[in-house]
Amino acid sequence: MAGGKSVSENYAFAGMHHIFDDHIGHAATAVKFANDEKNLLAYSSMDGNICICEICPEPKITATLSGHTDGVTDFAWSLSNDLIVSVSSDATLRLWQTNSGKCMRNIASSLVGMAQCAIHCCLFQPVNNNMVVLGNTAGQITVVNISTGKTRKGANAKLSGAVLSMAFDSSGKVLWAGDDKGIIHSFTFDLATGQLRKGHQMVIQAGSSLSSIQSRSWISREARDPSVLVNVAADTLRLFRVTDDRGMLLHKRSFPVKHNKHLIRSVFCPLMSFRQGACVVTASEDMSVCFFDIERASKPCVNRLQGHSAVVIDVSFNCDESMLASCDTEGVLIIWKREQ
Repeated sequence: MAGGKSVSENYAFAGMHHIFDDHIGHAATAVKFANDEKNLLAYSSMDGNICICEICPEPKITATLSGHTDGVTDFAWSLSNDLIVSVSSDATLRLWQTNSGKCMRNIASSLVGMAQCAIHCCLFQPVNNNMVVLGNTAGQITVVNISTGKTRKGANAKLSGAVLSMAFDSSGKVLWAGDDKGIIHSFTFDLATGQLRKGHQMVIQAGSSLSSIQSRSWISREARDPSVLVNVAADTLRLFRVTDDRGMLLHKRSFPVKHNKHLIRSVFCPLMSFRQGACVVTASEDMSVCFFDIERASKPCVNRLQGHSAVVIDVSFNCDESMLASCDTEGVLIIWKREQ
């Protein structure tokens, strides 16, 4: 990826590698490549299932995680990829073995002090994968010990709106949570106890849902600041710089994206290389996948992939950026192959 190529050339795609349509008729909700993997990914749907897929040498589904009684709203891979945690509109958290597809644990919201309502987002604590953080419609954030299935005093917080998105910084010491009222709350996280302490409250766009938060310690030689990427349901994707150790955000750039209704998500491009520029990729309600060069002053959109026939919900790069996955509200998952 390094060398004389432009950002546009680096992010040119040769076309579709494969299409998975196993959730067809039910909106897909998330797609995520496994950590440091080129060929392993999973995607979830409102049909209540998560499909684990291999894309090379032959694209196939290796396991289907079934058990939720309502739509799966989010999931996360553990650091070693042996576990997946998922949350659902059925107000439960489930822990799965990825190789067998077996459900290891099923935890109802009421057992960890949360209201009986949809859970929208979940995260493994990046330093201690024994802890998982949940956010729900009632504005509750709770840290759960997945070994015991319990939470502890102080390992929770309350927002004024529904918790739609969350992200940790790379150290696992700062947590950001975005709600449906357009506010991001930051918290400091005690790695030993899981306790949360309030940091900052930042109004990003009053009254607009914040459907995705992504954190990156640095992106490229040109953009070395710790950064946070936020999808705002006011037709914008916004990039922020982190300015203190409690998660204060300073607005850096905005990019136009068709987004005012759905819970769409975005990602930082994973490679930190010596190439020029730094890219982010977002889903969009105009049925496309948009690439933005965050360092380009004018015309930052360097590529747009068109192939979906419905709203694109989520995007995910594999570890070497040779493949990009995108999923939509019709339940279709497209694997795109980058030009060599």
